[in-house]
Amino acid sequence: MNIGRRIAEAKKSVLELHEQGYNIPAARNDVKVVGRAGLGAMLAGINGMWRGGYATDHDALVARKLAYVMCGGDLSEQSLVSEQYLLDLEREAFLSLCGEKKTLERIQSVLKSGRPIRN
Repeated sequence: MNIGRRIAEAKKSVLELHEQGYNIPAARNDVKVVGRAGLGAMLAGINGMWRGGYATDHDALVARKLAYVMCGGDLSEQSLVSEQYLLDLEREAFLSLCGEKKTLERIQSVLKSGRPIRN
């Protein structure tokens, strides 16, 4: 897609959805998450990648935050949670990462060059 037309195309798509009578789907309250058991397994994998030199310190930090969100946080067992609960975890993780200098460098690199950096 022509980079100069992205906003116009996005607006056109949204207007088409509106004309077709699009409704926001009902929020789910039955998303299954694995809790600590899955989180422990993911953290062990992340640690292995970091120790093996396949992930930088910051890669590992981002991966730990992502694992926390994907597993539903520090829940003691498998549970059913709401979409909003997961969105809140995701927002908290994202905002905490935005406070990291290396995250801001990565975002800036993508915005300027279109390519991420490994820092």
